[in-house]
Amino acid sequence: MGTRVAVIGIIVEDPDSVDQLNEILHEFGSHIIGRMGIPYREKGISIISIAIDAPQDVISALAGKVGNLPGVSAKTAYSNFISEA
Repeated sequence: MGTRVAVIGIIVEDPDSVDQLNEILHEFGSHIIGRMGIPYREKGISIISIAIDAPQDVISALAGKVGNLPGVSAKTAYSNFISEA
């Protein structure tokens, strides 16, 4: 199965969900290329971007789990590049 490169944009509005979010990201850590987090203190939110190289179903599973957390939203942008595993 081929892999795709994608970026998942995450907005955290509920700080109580951060521990669960970090557990999920750790679970998918072998596929994560990099992560950048920006606390936006003036608005009381955090903005996180995740670069990932994984099969389509793994990317969808990660985004789905993250997006189902209370006070967390996630959107994914996919590259057109598909590599063979």
